[in-house]
Amino acid sequence: MNRRHFLRTSSVATIGGFAVQGFGSPLLQALRKSRSAEDRVLVIVQLYGGNDGLNTVIPLDQYSVLTNKRPNVLIPQNQVLPLAGLGATGLHPAMTGMQELWEMGKLSVVQGVSYPEPNLSHFRATDIYETGADADQLLNSGWSGRYLNFEYPNYPAGYPNADMPDPLAIRVGGPIGPGLQYQGVSMGASIFSTNDQLNLSGNIYNDPAIADCSGGKLSFVRQVQRQTDLYGDVIEAAAAVGCNQSTLYPTGNAPGAELAQALKIVAQLICGGLKTKIYWVSISGFDTHAQQVDGDNTSIGTHADLLQGLSDSIHAFQDDLSLLGLEDRVLGMTFSEFGRRIVDNASLGTDHGTAQPMFLFGSQVIPGMLGTNPEIPDSATYQTNLAMQYDFRSVYASVLKDWFCLEEADIDAVLLNTYQPLAVIDPGGCLGSDIREVNQRAGADLLSAYPNPFTERTTLRYTSQGGRVLIQVFNEQGQLIQTVVNQPMAAGSYTVDVDLGPLPAGVYYARLQNESSQQVRNLVKVM
Repeated sequence: MNRRHFLRTSSVATIGGFAVQGFGSPLLQALRKSRSAEDRVLVIVQLYGGNDGLNTVIPLDQYSVLTNKRPNVLIPQNQVLPLAGLGATGLHPAMTGMQELWEMGKLSVVQGVSYPEPNLSHFRATDIYETGADADQLLNSGWSGRYLNFEYPNYPAGYPNADMPDPLAIRVGGPIGPGLQYQGVSMGASIFSTNDQLNLSGNIYNDPAIADCSGGKLSFVRQVQRQTDLYGDVIEAAAAVGCNQSTLYPTGNAPGAELAQALKIVAQLICGGLKTKIYWVSISGFDTHAQQVDGDNTSIGTHADLLQGLSDSIHAFQDDLSLLGLEDRVLGMTFSEFGRRIVDNASLGTDHGTAQPMFLFGSQVIPGMLGTNPEIPDSATYQTNLAMQYDFRSVYASVLKDWFCLEEADIDAVLLNTYQPLAVIDPGGCLGSDIREVNQRAGADLLSAYPNPFTERTTLRYTSQGGRVLIQVFNEQGQLIQTVVNQPMAAGSYTVDVDLGPLPAGVYYARLQNESSQQVRNLVKVM
């Protein structure tokens, strides 16, 4: 085994489970010089556990009914934070930061977000929101992963490169989840520790190497891992700029300090020049079945601390972006896997429910509240849920249309169906197609199909770089339909006929694996 082959094969799988190859520092410097500051950025804030929307965005016009339905958790009416222009709606008293964003015209609220036949399992509901699936549909790609595949269809073949030297997405504070995956490929890098943003492989650096033979080998492996971790190098270069300016981030034991640190890293990396399109952060603890509030004062307690941490962290992040002159490039969005029930329980908590409010924040949102306060029926029982007003995929469609500037057909392809976009983002600043054309050309073109769309048969043209070639066709649910090729092949270009005649019309995926190279292409079968 030569040194180059060792460096390629001995690295820990550091980038969302996908190993990358190393390049020398002169190329790194050239790649950084080629960066554009024009790309738009989406920051996704995930609230794990199912947030109680009725105690977050409070319908004051329903207060008398809620007094009877929520005697254990309802916020005192005189403590609800008013939202200017909305006399019948307010925020939880802990959310002063978001109230300020509202007053600055940098906050949009979408009421009653859910989907048909909602699932109340944490795991399944989270999967549905991350992938954009129907309730009875299983997908192995996330909605944002499919978007990144649309923008960078050749990924990971040929990456990093001069047009896109940086991770397509970065998950801060956890592993890459389904939302940032595409057909088994992680479309981004994961920064596990918010205290050490360069520890991309989780715990690889946490334990000290002992001073013996095994310790020396461990130190060498760690050195090789860092040398071959290209995305670690570019993240380190961006982080070294150290350009955070806001002093508002919660720290220490303050509510939301971990989320604040994650958002602080995001601001730092954007300022440092990364062209990363999507950042994903999270805050947990919203599964408030019990002790959601303090028994003596419902305006404080677990839920209040969570909302304060969320609100203060987002406010500080927005302040940082403003001070850095970056806020027009960044859009933020929150979501949770579901809301909570109308009627509270005897444990000072609330149980799994359906519809929830979602927040979008930034200087480019259309400020205000979309939708109406939920109507609370007098006959509501413990089993009664809030009515759905908007499908969560309509919020995603809005982001794709008015933030990332996709055409209607492309939005439908990413979301696997048609969902009506909402008026929540200023559509006037779309960048046009110049950046997208650069993205589409990035990387190597290893797999294509013609005709596509097709009625029964299509021809796959593919390139082998030598070694074993595996080509598989999957359906939308990720089920394997057929294995087209699975054998060692010499380097060169080939074609193979694929017959999907007996199968129903729809979207299928052709996946090529050639040693360390992998590529996926959409196949559209029509009647």
